Amino acid sequence: MSICIYGAGAIGAWLGAKLALAGADVTLIARGPHLAAMQTSGVRIIEDDRELVARPRCVASVADAGQPETVIVTLKAHSLPAAVPDLQALMGPQTALVSAVNGIPWWYFHGLGGPYEGQRLDAVDPGGVIWDGIGPERAIGCVVYPAAEVVAPGVIRHLEGDRFTLGEPSASEKSSEKNNGKTSGKSSEQIGEKSARVLALSEVLRDAGLKAPVRTNLRNDIWIKLWGNLTFNPISALTHATLDEIATDDDTRGTARAMMLEAQAIGEAIGVSFKIDVDRRIAGAAAVGQHKTSMLQDLERGRPMEVEALLGAVREIGTMVDLPTPTIDVVLGLIRQRARAATRDV
Repeated sequence: MSICIYGAGAIGAWLGAKLALAGADVTLIARGPHLAAMQTSGVRIIEDDRELVARPRCVASVADAGQPETVIVTLKAHSLPAAVPDLQALMGPQTALVSAVNGIPWWYFHGLGGPYEGQRLDAVDPGGVIWDGIGPERAIGCVVYPAAEVVAPGVIRHLEGDRFTLGEPSASEKSSEKNNGKTSGKSSEQIGEKSARVLALSEVLRDAGLKAPVRTNLRNDIWIKLWGNLTFNPISALTHATLDEIATDDDTRGTARAMMLEAQAIGEAIGVSFKIDVDRRIAGAAAVGQHKTSMLQDLERGRPMEVEALLGAVREIGTMVDLPTPTIDVVLGLIRQRARAATRDV
C-alpha cells in the first residue's frame, strides 16, 4: 500500500517515521524548516529513551507525491477545507482518504442511515467544500490517540499512545438487509463494515508496531474521545489549568460534567452508545495528571484552536435533534472570544 501523509507535523511525521522504519511505501508532505530538516537529516523520533532516524520521502508539493492508494490527513480540522484542492490532486480513482483529525468528522452522516443520512455540518465543512470536493465515499474514519510534539525541525518527541482506531463510515449492506433495508443508526451491529481497504490499512499500521483496531461502529469511539476534548480542551484554554486540576476542582469539574451530559444526550439521539459513564470518563482524565490539553498548547503557541470541530459541531447536531446545550453554548461563546483575542494579540 502506498501512503501519503498530508500535513506531516508532530503526529504525521511520527506516524510516517514508524511506517518508514517498517518498510512501508510512505511519502510525507510538509513545509518550511521542518520539511527542510526531514529532507536533509531524516525524521528523528525520540521515544522510550531512545532516538531513531527514518528516511521517508519528504516533499513540499502534492505534484511530487503522485497518487497514492491512501492519503492520511493529519491537519487540524479547521485547516481541512482549504486543503481540498491539494487533496483532489492526490486522488486517483481508488484513493482512500483517512481523516485523522479530532472532533466530529466532516463525513459523519454519510452511511449512517435513518433521518439524518447525508446531513452536512457547517461547523466542520462550511458550504460542503470537503463533501463535494472529496466525496464521503472515499473516507476512512480514524480516532487518533497518540500524542507527540515537534521539539526542533525534523525532531519529534513521542509523548504517549500508539493506537489509531479505524472504521468505515458506510452502513453495512448485510446489516441493512437484516433490518429490512432500514438502518436506524442505533445499533453498533448496524453501522460500518470491515472492508478490504480498512483491513489492509490496519495491517500496515500493525506491521509498524502500532495498534490499529477496526470497529464496526467507529462513531462510538469518536464520541468517547470527543467527550473529553469537548470539555477539558476549552476549559483548559480558558483557565490555563491542567487535566488533573480541571477534573478535581468542584467548579470546573461541574462544568465539564454538565457539558458531557448535554453531549451524551445528543450522541444517543443519533445512535451513539456510551460504554462508560461520565464520572468514569472524568476520573480517567484526572489520572492523566498535570497534562496541558492540545487546545491550551495551541493557545500558548499562538496557533488556531480546534473550536468548531469540538464544540460547534456538537451544538449544531444538538439543534438538528432539538436538544438544548446551555452549558456548551456558554463555553463555546467564551472560547470563541478567547480565540479572537488571541488573534489580535499576535
